[in-house]
Amino acid sequence: SVSDGLFIVTWKLLFCQELFIAMSVFSSLRYLGPRKLNIPCVKTSLAFGSNQFSYNIKRWGSHGPAKFVIKPTDFQWRKFKDLLHFYVWVGLIPVTLITLYANIFIGPATLTEIPEGYEPKHWEYEKHPISRFIQKYIKTDPQMQYEKMLHYLYEKSEMKIMKNLQRQVDEKMAERGDYQAWYYNPVPAKYLERSRDTHQSYKLLGQPEP
Repeated sequence: SVSDGLFIVTWKLLFCQELFIAMSVFSSLRYLGPRKLNIPCVKTSLAFGSNQFSYNIKRWGSHGPAKFVIKPTDFQWRKFKDLLHFYVWVGLIPVTLITLYANIFIGPATLTEIPEGYEPKHWEYEKHPISRFIQKYIKTDPQMQYEKMLHYLYEKSEMKIMKNLQRQVDEKMAERGDYQAWYYNPVPAKYLERSRDTHQSYKLLGQPEP
């Protein structure tokens, strides 16, 4: 039994020694493995194995190579078209709806007898409701416009008369030469009178003037 116990202890020591050596070898391979993977032949073999399962397919749907064409920007042109399209529709949709409403629910006006003592307004002579709205709130009363034109012609006529009169006055002033024109600058007489009195005083006293 003693010999058996010694054999078992010896066998365990040998097994532990072999296990320690194997673990040391594996731990040294841990630093060697990544370096070996960086070798070109190893990388090529690994890549060849992976390419068997995943690869890209080129599709030439446009019947030509893909190109990135460099050209001047057209941002402003596209922005202009977008804004034009937007504002055209912003104005077109309300105008269309208003026109449909005016023609369907209101309709054109009809001629009727004018009540006694009533003076029709100028917009009431229009047939279409939109035309009546424009004449009432946007345009000027034709009678008022006519009176304004008459006043303008009157002012022009008066201005023409005044210009003719001024031309005649200028001609007479240039012809006779005895009138004070607008550029005449009157000189005060008191300084001339004082100088004359001083001169006469020195003359009466018989003294020379300084």
